[in-house]
Amino acid sequence: MPIQAVSPEHAAAVPPPAQFNFATHLFSLNAARAAKTAYIDDTLTLNYGELETQARRFAAAMRALGVHTEERVLLVMLDTVELPVAFLGALYAGIVPVVVNTLLTSADYVYMLTHSRARVVIASGEVLPAVSAALTEAHCEDCKLIVSQPASQPSSQPASQPVLQEPQSVLADLIARAEPAPRAAQTGCDDIAFWLYSSGSTGKPKGTVHTHANLYWTVETYAKPILGIRENDIVFSAAKLFFAYGLGNGLSFPLSVGATTILMAERPTANAVFARLVQHRPTVFYGVPTLYASMMASPNLPARADVALRVCTSAGEALPRELGERFREHFGSDILDGLGSTEMLHIFLSNRPGAVEYGTTGRPVPGYEIELRDETGALVSDGEIGDLFIRGPSAAVMYWCNREKSRATFLGDWVRSGDKYRRLPGGAYVYAGRSDDMLKVSGQYVSPIEVEMVLMQHDAVLEAAVIGVDQGGLVKTCAFVVLKPLAVETSHDTLAEQLKAFVKTRLAPHKYPRDILFVDDLPKTATGKIQRFRLRQQFQS
Repeated sequence: MPIQAVSPEHAAAVPPPAQFNFATHLFSLNAARAAKTAYIDDTLTLNYGELETQARRFAAAMRALGVHTEERVLLVMLDTVELPVAFLGALYAGIVPVVVNTLLTSADYVYMLTHSRARVVIASGEVLPAVSAALTEAHCEDCKLIVSQPASQPSSQPASQPVLQEPQSVLADLIARAEPAPRAAQTGCDDIAFWLYSSGSTGKPKGTVHTHANLYWTVETYAKPILGIRENDIVFSAAKLFFAYGLGNGLSFPLSVGATTILMAERPTANAVFARLVQHRPTVFYGVPTLYASMMASPNLPARADVALRVCTSAGEALPRELGERFREHFGSDILDGLGSTEMLHIFLSNRPGAVEYGTTGRPVPGYEIELRDETGALVSDGEIGDLFIRGPSAAVMYWCNREKSRATFLGDWVRSGDKYRRLPGGAYVYAGRSDDMLKVSGQYVSPIEVEMVLMQHDAVLEAAVIGVDQGGLVKTCAFVVLKPLAVETSHDTLAEQLKAFVKTRLAPHKYPRDILFVDDLPKTATGKIQRFRLRQQFQS
């Protein structure tokens, strides 16, 4: 029987009013928590009262700089307390914050500056060389450059690269001099609130446009009923605030219930994460599969008694069953694997606490509907692979100045995810890869994810990525494998044959990888998604 639109119980939340500003909404919710700690970063602590005051000062400072309602402010900022201040202050003023990845090149920032037509760019000291060079190259003479927290460590930019455009002011000074804006902009729930740039593995990033209400809906449909976040939680997200996943994890979710959030400016290595888990003892932790894998493989893995984890989440790519089970066995805490996207803002398909089905992405989040369709648009049956479409209240409005891509993705009430899934008879969904990554081998579809998950069950394998290669006009599977430290001394030829035999015992014969290449690491996007197109280029070279 074809899969009809899955319509789970509707979200119990009352829709936001027509006149709605998400920053004002959060400030109102936390009016009685002024003295409670909202954020702890590497050097500073900010309580809820200070968060509101500084955000309102930021709003006034932007208005004094001549930034008007609906104009953009580019935030190229590390995860410090100044980023939530700037984001909420912009929303309060009716200005549109565009939070962007801090790991990009100056060429990427040139594109984002010109595409967004930002009036102000705020950059952390560590990324200032790349941003200032981009401003010069983009000829953005009218765009004001402000530095947020001067660099406390050497920049990753080459020493010979000069700062080509000096910042006009320091963010902390601007905020300190401004009087708090007396009132918020009169925004509506459907007004444009902020942008996030997609982190797709090919092509130019797309400016994904979201409304004030979209932030509200992710809280009411996922954070409260699924994650169960509450006021006494301490939360820590390895995913940065410039990701859709991280923005919910570290801003809209905890601030909606009055929780305390740990921010980390440095990159989320296993050891950096362990330090925060032990020092601050967060109860809610958000990660991605590649990070969980490196954590579990680390000799420095903390003992269960040294942490206070209540619940963890994973997104970005499918979480291997074996990894989730090992994590639960060690820490006594489940990882809720889920699927979200920049276009839907956060997770719309998820496992539940107490009902985790490792190896699946769970079931639709209340308030969202899912359809799996074939190439003709017809619904597929249980067990068959189909393209995933979503309908839900947090969908983005469009891609800015990209009508072609907008029309291909936002189809009326439905959003094309670009993912392939199959639904099990019991109702859980299993990831089958990206639509453009699916392989057809011997006339049959092969999901790279399915093969990767089997490879990662082998004791020697830390990570794996599978691509299709043309061999004499026929598509065959090729696996790139990262080995665990203890396995690197074994003969690669021996390991390759062992892995092929291992896959053959668990999957149909046509699915085993014909070639296995051992590599030190896998190319990934900033969100941790494997860039299979780079692996295809590497194989061909």
